[in-house]
Amino acid sequence: MSLHNGRPYLAIPGPSVMPDRVLQAMHQPSPNIYYGELVDMMGDLVKDLRTVACLPDGHVAIYITNGHGTWEAALANTVAPGERVLVLATGTFGEWWANTARAMGINVDLLNFGLQDTIDPDRVADHLRADTGHEIKAVLMVHVDTATSIRNDVPAIRAAIDAVNHPALFMVDCVASMGCDRFEMQNWGADVAIAASQKGLMTPAGMGFVYFNDKAHEARKGLNLVSPNWDWTPRAFPENFYRYFGGTPPTHHLFGLREALNMIVHEEGLESVWARHAKLAETIWAAVDAWGAGGEIACNIAPRHLRSHAVTTIRMQSPNATALRDWVSDKAGITLGISMGLADPGDPAWHGIFRIGHMGHVNAHMIMGVLGCIQAGMSALKIPYGEGALDAAAAVIAQA
Repeated sequence: MSLHNGRPYLAIPGPSVMPDRVLQAMHQPSPNIYYGELVDMMGDLVKDLRTVACLPDGHVAIYITNGHGTWEAALANTVAPGERVLVLATGTFGEWWANTARAMGINVDLLNFGLQDTIDPDRVADHLRADTGHEIKAVLMVHVDTATSIRNDVPAIRAAIDAVNHPALFMVDCVASMGCDRFEMQNWGADVAIAASQKGLMTPAGMGFVYFNDKAHEARKGLNLVSPNWDWTPRAFPENFYRYFGGTPPTHHLFGLREALNMIVHEEGLESVWARHAKLAETIWAAVDAWGAGGEIACNIAPRHLRSHAVTTIRMQSPNATALRDWVSDKAGITLGISMGLADPGDPAWHGIFRIGHMGHVNAHMIMGVLGCIQAGMSALKIPYGEGALDAAAAVIAQA
């Protein structure tokens, strides 16, 4: 018997659950793209995008793309082919950003910190100190790696760069963290940050955002050639409406994003959004800790202060994770995230990892429902686990 009839729950780390209000805002005929509501709302929409990034004095360019596209856009405006960058990797997405740079003809220094640990600021400082000619033009890092669920310390890396007086730009991937984990671009000293629409911003996949400050824009001015599609100058400083998008705008995405930003910025408030994500993450961790007391299940990241508030990667004995994902999908209508980069798909260890996305439009009963169905699946599959997980999760929520 299956109990998955009804609304399915996509509990993966993006695309995230979209609010009905966002869907309803998008459900309208194509608008006039020359004047009227769509054109009139852009000023406030851009202002609210900057608010979510805590960038009161900077700029943002909007692209019709995903997070991968924003990697390329950020580099295209700041680093020329043949120049050099330092990439700090704590999982798949840092490594993929490095691959993007290489494909653009950029020379990459890669410091890889593994799949269960954070970036070491001392190693970063040592590497930059050795670059006496200041050949490294940018330092790239991922705030939250969606594969490993590590949450890296952005201010600590800024401090490491400053400690050796290196002039490199500091670029941060916030695709998984924007609108979920605290990120203060201006106060934390990031020169460039990237985000996308489909995670904490609760809008369908298809829009990417590149934030930058004046220092980064000076680097853009120093480049001899930037692809017209990636050039952030006309998008961030448009002479007219169509320049925001390099052509036809993503009309219905913009209506959805407008409603999502209403919810985040003007109703719940960014501080409350961050607090909600932190509390719901703690709810999941409490359950995993209890399950792990009587079985082989644990969060991929052991130190709690290094765990993302948007996604939790969980390890268990292989092939139990795949069996569990299949069970909760077939029986309960919940989709859990697969392993991504922690093991090769041909490696049996791949079947011992799953991920829970808890980003964007999520609340207490949604998280408790996911946890309850995971526990039901472990019971049905006779996967050993410790008792008291749901009580422990409920206790966290009771303290809210």
